[in-house]
Amino acid sequence: MIATALLEQYNTQLKFFPKNTVLFNEKQEPLYYYQILTGNIKMFNLTEDGKEFVQGFFEDNNSFAEPPLFGNFKYPASAETTSDSYIYILPKDAFLTLLKAHPEEHLNLTQLICRRMIYKAKIMKEVSIYPPEHRILTLLNHFKTADKQQNTRYEVKLTRQQISELTGLRVETVIRAIKKLEKSNKLSILDRKVYL
Repeated sequence: MIATALLEQYNTQLKFFPKNTVLFNEKQEPLYYYQILTGNIKMFNLTEDGKEFVQGFFEDNNSFAEPPLFGNFKYPASAETTSDSYIYILPKDAFLTLLKAHPEEHLNLTQLICRRMIYKAKIMKEVSIYPPEHRILTLLNHFKTADKQQNTRYEVKLTRQQISELTGLRVETVIRAIKKLEKSNKLSILDRKVYL
């Protein structure tokens, strides 16, 4: 992410947001670049029946919601804190000025956005056509790969609820599918924690 010292050169503000604070809603105009110092954010859409479909979770040292700043379109999802959070907020104009002055930061951010787009393309395919076990395994393997833990045992840091929100499955379905995956030796469960 963008170094704190560089953000501070552009008069960014570090703000505290209590848990369950909505930072912006779907279809609002993008006004700020957001980068988490500490905390957790979820980006989500509400379905017609009022259920949440989570687009992603973001934590310490992650930025989020950048594409609308570049594309001049409204936010495609809402963002809410899931824990008390300290977040750097930089106005859109200052953010774009920073990137023009520091092309290496722009390249890093572009690469990050591309990785997120690949993830979304993979997940959309999985969510729409495959059974629950396959969806969950694809999601967990994505996070394992993203954490660069190919050949080691990987502890899944997502809760069953978060897996449910990311795959569009009910929590009960996630629990049953994880048990099936354990029986087929595709993952293991120790002390209620899931490992790949």
